[in-house]
Amino acid sequence: MKIHVGYEIIYDFPKPTPVIVLLGSHFTRASDVITSDFLTTEPAIPITPYRDGFGNWCSRFVAPTGRMRLLADGVIRDTGMPDVVAPNAIQHNVEDLPAETIVYLLGSRYCETDRLSDLAWQLFEAAPSGWGRVQAICDYVHNHIVFGYEHARATKTAWEAWNEGRGVCRDYAHLAIAFCRCMNIPARYCTGYLGDVGMPPPYGPMDFAGWFEAFLGGRWYTFDARNNMPRIGRILIAQGRDAADVPITHTFGPNTLVSFRVWTDEVV
Repeated sequence: MKIHVGYEIIYDFPKPTPVIVLLGSHFTRASDVITSDFLTTEPAIPITPYRDGFGNWCSRFVAPTGRMRLLADGVIRDTGMPDVVAPNAIQHNVEDLPAETIVYLLGSRYCETDRLSDLAWQLFEAAPSGWGRVQAICDYVHNHIVFGYEHARATKTAWEAWNEGRGVCRDYAHLAIAFCRCMNIPARYCTGYLGDVGMPPPYGPMDFAGWFEAFLGGRWYTFDARNNMPRIGRILIAQGRDAADVPITHTFGPNTLVSFRVWTDEVV
């Protein structure tokens, strides 16, 4: 199947402002690109690309004073298969984990393992090790948090999401990630496109999505505590310790977000 993806984001800048963006399909989907979702800007300005410490493709530029439009429109090939489910995937002992996964066991900006560790062990120590434990975490988080865009807050952490019981997809992901790390399972935050392919209507407004990956049985597997079911057409943009590592846009100065649109639809 083919998926049409893209976005239009418009800002107003009161003065020239440095900006970093993480937008566009992840390099692991490079072979699936039919029409590239390259970042373009209006007005056109020089853009400098680089890879961050997590391998994500980033773009940096200085936005001029005034209104600026960020735009991409691409087509990505997809298998049309739902997220992989591997109930026999094992949990590794910490001493046996690959060195590159250790950073995803540690607390981070939005995932306070120190505050949630005792709770995590109370809730999940009896859950089956490995896949079953991560799924138990997803089930708990899915039922504990009530979804609503009105509950979004850029500063909300996993601890706050647990206490408030409300949030958006990134809050579900942060809480599940923190619980996984508390239970010695490496977990990393993912952001990307996720449409409504294979889902019954009605459909809500489209946005970028947040989910997570857990390291089990020698590889990373996708989990989604908000939807809590395998989904079709998930297209990764970036991954890191939490949302602080993979902001869609990071502006180094004052600005006003004028409008924001995301699309991800099956091409029929």
